[in-house]
Amino acid sequence: MTEEELRNLKADKVVDARGTSCPGPLLAAKKAIAAVPVGGVLEVLSSDAGTNRDIPLWAKKMKYEHLGILDEPGYWRVFVKKTK
Repeated sequence: MTEEELRNLKADKVVDARGTSCPGPLLAAKKAIAAVPVGGVLEVLSSDAGTNRDIPLWAKKMKYEHLGILDEPGYWRVFVKKTK
């Protein structure tokens, strides 16, 4: 997805994991994805740079779709679409 598409995307669930370090954001994402319907989007807010690697790898392993990452001042917004 383009940056503009990501900015306009309405997530079904947003997890604010800013201020936590690895593996906190990933564990929060794993827990939160259960509340997202199939076809829905999970947005993870994280200030830990490792999240930008960990969540896309986890999404691939789980057969979810990693939609992209937005770089915001002081944190990142990571988007995952639940496909199953």
